[in-house]
Amino acid sequence: MLKWSQYFLPTLREDPKEAEVISHKLMLRAGLIRRLGSGAYSYLPFGLRALQKALGIVREEMNRAGAQEVLLPALIPMELWKQTGRDKVLGNVLIRIKDRTGKELALGPTHEEVITDLAKELRSYKQLPVSLYQIQTKYRDEPRPRGGVIRSKEFLMKDAYSFDVDEVGLDRSYQTMYRAYQRIFERCGLNVVICEADPGAMGGNVSHEFMAPSENGEDRVVRCQGCGYAANLEAAMCPPSHATRPPPPLSPEPLEEVHTPGQHTVEQVSRFLKVPASQLIKTLLYDVGSEHVAVLVRGDHEVNEAKLARLLQTVSLKLSNAQTIESLSKGPLGFTGPVNLAGVRLLVDPTVMEMVNAVTGANKADTHLVNVNSGRDFQASLVADLRMVDADDPCPRCSKRIEFIRAIEVGHVFKLGTKYSQALGAMFQDEKGILRPVIMGCYGIGVNRIVAAVLEQRHDAQGIVWPFGLAPFQVLVSVLEMNAEHRQLGEAVYQTLTRAGLEVLLDDREQSPGSKFKDAELIGIPIQVVIGKTWQRENKLEVVLRATKEHATLRREILVEYIQNILSESVSV
Repeated sequence: MLKWSQYFLPTLREDPKEAEVISHKLMLRAGLIRRLGSGAYSYLPFGLRALQKALGIVREEMNRAGAQEVLLPALIPMELWKQTGRDKVLGNVLIRIKDRTGKELALGPTHEEVITDLAKELRSYKQLPVSLYQIQTKYRDEPRPRGGVIRSKEFLMKDAYSFDVDEVGLDRSYQTMYRAYQRIFERCGLNVVICEADPGAMGGNVSHEFMAPSENGEDRVVRCQGCGYAANLEAAMCPPSHATRPPPPLSPEPLEEVHTPGQHTVEQVSRFLKVPASQLIKTLLYDVGSEHVAVLVRGDHEVNEAKLARLLQTVSLKLSNAQTIESLSKGPLGFTGPVNLAGVRLLVDPTVMEMVNAVTGANKADTHLVNVNSGRDFQASLVADLRMVDADDPCPRCSKRIEFIRAIEVGHVFKLGTKYSQALGAMFQDEKGILRPVIMGCYGIGVNRIVAAVLEQRHDAQGIVWPFGLAPFQVLVSVLEMNAEHRQLGEAVYQTLTRAGLEVLLDDREQSPGSKFKDAELIGIPIQVVIGKTWQRENKLEVVLRATKEHATLRREILVEYIQNILSESVSV
């Protein structure tokens, strides 16, 4: 019998100072987790039950999708990382150690290399397609752990991998997992937006994120209010240049230098010259390995470094330092411009090509150029979408209004192609006996994040409002007056509900009714059965639904049927 008086479920009355986001506050206050160190948390019994509910749903849907479960090592030899080059891509995120023989290892932040090495066993087309998945603890040396378990150094993840003979098979596997993810998040009671995403360090050419809207989300999603187009901000397409084209401009004027002492930011120059920021051209220099490029965007726009990295097919991209800028431009930081900028490629956003009589840095201290025009004053090496979408942009697909929402990434699916199979030699023989690299897909879910994201979306001023799919218990039996009769009745009700297959916690603590009600609202178990004054007056039990606060009084004999009806109505998948 699970009695709260003996159950390790410590609750807190006040928000802990260390917690900033609502899910972190609630997970600490409602006794789900406790912090051990930066980015590392212990799960208490109540929190572990919720985590196991999420795990159960994930495992059921992966099995339903035809994936087979494996368990891969967390200790990964550095040789594997070096073969794919991700030892450099992941950099300090990798937690590196050496064993007693001096062999270098890393604690796995992800397992593409390991699963691909295992997939070398798939030597014939007759063994394909295959989908494998695991649920494993991952480790990342996050520089800024935040939000409790939303961004931590140690976390639980489900990662699945599909192996196919061709792109058609990959499309099929991808769609199977995509639909499985939709079912998983629906069953967890989580509202998600599926959006186009940047593959980043994972590689591949197609990627979607499953984003849970939350004011505390660290990602920003662009969503169209018309056609439903959605994309992570880093992947969001800008509309065709004509969609943002200003009214017909004036004719080009002669190029002219102007003295701008100490004015080196867009805001400063705009104010000093009394021109809008949209009339300025920002010229940003980037290091790309040992080379350099100049990126030109409008003054009121921001460079999208994810787009830039994809365009240049590099993972080695960073803004040039002041010394490099001075060496390349012959001018100080803050006065770089495209005119007479030699030795670097000029990568230009389409909106810049539309500008007439623009303002740029003059590659000279305290000096800017006015009436700068592309074609006449500088030549673009390449014109491409290189900027972030902003609120004034229309949808790139239907031209209707877009909105920005904050969200938590809870799932990510990728079409990896042959990135890893070629690097690690995972080859199979096709029908003609020709060796070919296996075609891969990758599908990840942050299991801890599911729990946190649900709490971000499902809470009120009093505490957690669990969906039935993830609730640690379905029913809380609260005995308000701990006299012998009510204690015995509480235990009997507990036994009746448990025998009916329900998950029940009995609150038998020697505390005031007010304190018990507050705790019940804080921990958020969906159904509360109250044994108190209504039983004394009418020999009836009171049932309270946490989500709606709906109350009902009923005879003990129909309690099980009443609760089972509530549960059956809550099942959505």
